[in-house]
Formats: sequence, C-alpha cells, structure tokens
Amino acid sequence: MAHPQTDLPPAQTDSDFVQFWNEVLGPKFNRFRHILTGGLTHHSEAVFPKLPVRPGDAVVDVGCGWGDTAMKLARIVGPEGSVTGIDCCDMFLETAQAELAETDLDNVTFLRGDAEVALPEGAFDFAFARFGTMFFANPVAGLRNMRRALRPGGRMVHIVWRDPADNPWLSMAKEVVLRFLPPPGADARTCGPGPFSMADEATTRKMMEIAGYEDITFERIDAPVLVGRNIEDAIAFQLAIGPAGEVFREAGAEAEAKRPQIEAALTEAINRQRREADGIVMPSSSWMISARTPAD
Repeated sequence: MAHPQTDLPPAQTDSDFVQFWNEVLGPKFNRFRHILTGGLTHHSEAVFPKLPVRPGDAVVDVGCGWGDTAMKLARIVGPEGSVTGIDCCDMFLETAQAELAETDLDNVTFLRGDAEVALPEGAFDFAFARFGTMFFANPVAGLRNMRRALRPGGRMVHIVWRDPADNPWLSMAKEVVLRFLPPPGADARTCGPGPFSMADEATTRKMMEIAGYEDITFERIDAPVLVGRNIEDAIAFQLAIGPAGEVFREAGAEAEAKRPQIEAALTEAINRQRREADGIVMPSSSWMISARTPAD
C-alpha cells in the first residue's frame, strides 16, 4: 500500500502555546517520561485492543509525543499500512525519530505540525490521539482538522482525562499546593486549556458534533497510574508538570521560599498512596471517545 500524501502546509509562526511546549514543557516532559508514558501503560493496555484499526490502514497519530503510540499502531496496520505521527514539540520528535531508527519499521513518518492549524486532508482511515486533544486552545478547530484528515467513513479515537475527582493523581497535588500559594493569574503562560478540558461528556460531545463527527461514543477507562518511583520522584513530577506544577511555576520566588513546607505536605499526602513494585500508584480515569466521519 502506498503511503498517503501527508504534506503539511508551509510552516507558520508558532502560536504562544506551541512556543510554550517547546521552551518550557518539552524539557520537563522529557525528564518525567518514565511517568508520562511508562506510567500510563494500564490505559494503553485497556484501549489498544479496542481500537478500530485494521491491517493496511493509513493512520495519523495527533500529538504523537515520543512516538511510542505511533510505532505501536504501525505494528497493528502492518507493512501494507502506514502511520504518520504529528507533534508540535521538537524535542519529542527528535526522540521519536531516534527510537524509530532502532526498529525494523519502515511504515512510520514523523512530522512537525500543529493540528489546530492544519493536517493533511483526506489522507487517513483512522485518527488517534492519546491525551493530546485536551490541550487544543480551540478544540473545535483541532477536532475539525482531525475529521478533515480522514477519508469519508473514517474512524477516530481520542483519549482524554475525566474530571478531577476521578483523577487524584493530578488534582490532589494542586489542592495541596494551593494551601500555600495563590492560583495562577489570568496572564499565566499555559499549555492550553489543560488536562480536564474535555472531562464533561455533554460539552465534548457537542464540540465533536460541531466539528462534524457522527456515531460519537464515550467509554470510561479506570486504571492505576505510576506517579513516581519514590516520594522524591513523585514530588518533583507534581511540582514540574500538570495543575500543581502550573501553580508552583507561576508563583515564582514565593513558591521557592515555601518549597520545604509544600514538599512536606506533599510527602504526607503521597505517603498515603498505594505502593507497587515499580513505584507509587494512584487511581486515574479517562474517556475513550470514538467517532466516525460522514460516509459521503
């Protein structure tokens, strides 16, 4: 099977969000990759057997990160299929390219692009995104571009976090940090709407309908996630990434002055969590959202 035409439009000036991912979040995510990919294996194990992907499919992986899901999808579609991984973060793509070179796969292509700006149109049978669409500053535009990237009758699945109450691994630390620091101001630099922006089923369903999808279904996935190999690792992760990390980062000097108190409070909270062989584990919950494009 010939690989689909996957040209992206000429590069445009990066948005503030894309600049923030490259300048601030990329290095932080690289540091905690063992949590952000390895720690989410329970979700992947629950979701991948259910994906409507067939041998020979042309697939786009939006927000592909370090490329692990793109390469996993490439094994499913086989040599007659192809996978195009797209991400806006240069650091992630460099790692993806390096790790792809160590495999026997020749049906994977990684591209630098912003799904909110444009994707190749009408080129794919299946679109996938793992914990990426939640960060769309304009979710309808991003979801619409994913739909336009699909052929008539094409299928898509994206995985997003459910509400904070079902994800204490993200929400608990923020609650602790806010006991010591003020919430971020309206002018704070962020990675986008954040991990819970698509938690509400009714709101997200409406966005997908506006973006042009049909047969939209939501399936709840509950799974444990690794939050750190030990207490120190878990605290460093929480203060670098996610809702608690945003509060801590934006507080600047005040946060550093109060770091000992904050770390003591986080130690107490994290000590109450479950231990497994590979580290500290907490509950998490996501939506697996599936949909189709119109057949004609």
